[in-house]
Amino acid sequence: MNIKETDQGIIITIFVKPNSSKFKIERSNEEIVVHATEEPEKGKVNREILKEFTKLFHTQVELISGITSKEKKLLIKDIDKNDLDKTLPSEPS
Repeated sequence: MNIKETDQGIIITIFVKPNSSKFKIERSNEEIVVHATEEPEKGKVNREILKEFTKLFHTQVELISGITSKEKKLLIKDIDKNDLDKTLPSEPS
């Protein structure tokens, strides 16, 4: 599973697809795929992801691993799994 609750918030694992036509987050079967519009150079994708997740959840978001990888771990502070499920509903299978 790629979602872990901590005392600081939720840690999620995301898979990034850069150079997409528009920013989009897809969730199915506990896998979260982020389609980023930026190119994977000089931290552009990471900045875009942090900005968009901060806007979506209205709280601080930190990149805790995967700075140069397509697989990244984000800490979304001060939320729980319920908040995550309401904000990122799963796609029907």
